[in-house]
Amino acid sequence: MSLRPVKRVVLSKPTLEGAGVHLRRAFGFGNTTDFDPFLLLDDFRNDVPDDYLAGFPWHPHRGIETVTYVLAGTVEHGDSMGNAGVIGSGDVQWMTAGSGIIHQEMPKGDHAGRMHGFQLWANLPSSLKMTPPRYQEVKSGDIPEVKDDDGTEVRLVCGSFWGKKGPVDGIAADPTYLDVSVPPGRRKVLPVETTRHAFAYVFGGGGKFCNASGPLAVPTEPVGWSDTTPPADAENRALILFDRGDEVVVQAGDEGIRFLLVSGKPLQEPVAWYGPIVMNTQEQLRQAFEELREGTFLKGRNRCCRAALAGALGTSRAAIRPCGALEELCIGLTTGSSHSPRQR
Repeated sequence: MSLRPVKRVVLSKPTLEGAGVHLRRAFGFGNTTDFDPFLLLDDFRNDVPDDYLAGFPWHPHRGIETVTYVLAGTVEHGDSMGNAGVIGSGDVQWMTAGSGIIHQEMPKGDHAGRMHGFQLWANLPSSLKMTPPRYQEVKSGDIPEVKDDDGTEVRLVCGSFWGKKGPVDGIAADPTYLDVSVPPGRRKVLPVETTRHAFAYVFGGGGKFCNASGPLAVPTEPVGWSDTTPPADAENRALILFDRGDEVVVQAGDEGIRFLLVSGKPLQEPVAWYGPIVMNTQEQLRQAFEELREGTFLKGRNRCCRAALAGALGTSRAAIRPCGALEELCIGLTTGSSHSPRQR
């Protein structure tokens, strides 16, 4: 067996998204080669309703898949295919945008005002960029949970692990997405296929991820983001990127440790990315935004739902064309602007 060394440890950074949602971004909107096939991970844990209730109103996606995993609170979802639903604590929503979809995600929080969860973006290979959109919603009770003799618990959102298979299927990146809890003081070895890129994101307790030469502490969140020396204690909101190998070793701290462990097969394809649309070339991006302007973005059954979507918006068919931030996206792409869009 070959231990995966820790390649990099970073702290998620405060980010403003959607219509003004405060969240933390672990990675995304930069060079994501080391995370291929994944593009972005957002941590939207928040206990202040005013910081998240504006949500993510109607916006487009093309060329990617998104997975939303809720820990507390609820998220209301609707899209141009006519899907609508609510995901709550422990639930998962996996959306394949494919050739194009317009949707909204509106967080509501729980009775205590908590809205906790994560959203991960996975890239689609060039052969599937224009595949028909698809939506999968998985309730908490349908997600397998496995427990080892030492008390380690794993929720298996996607992929195969310890003889179990997750409920989400047909995902191009063939990911393994785990929610892992290791009891206080325990040392745990977790298998990860050698050919995959892999990362962990700590969101409870703390611990050390073992390097080839020794354990590496997961740094605490510093008081100021200018701090360059990570504290020795282990806390949450840390992203750990692993190098090659076939196992990850973690040593839980005094309070135990809970983290996401995600891996996927790299696509090794060019990425042309602007805002909510990810293609392989700049020309494909320009075409996507031109279709948004012309009202031809939605394809197939999606296209037939345009009238229904307009009704949901309480406006005309033409209003589905880009406006506001989306119009800025189109202008920025055409002029080469460095404008950073705020749409998921």
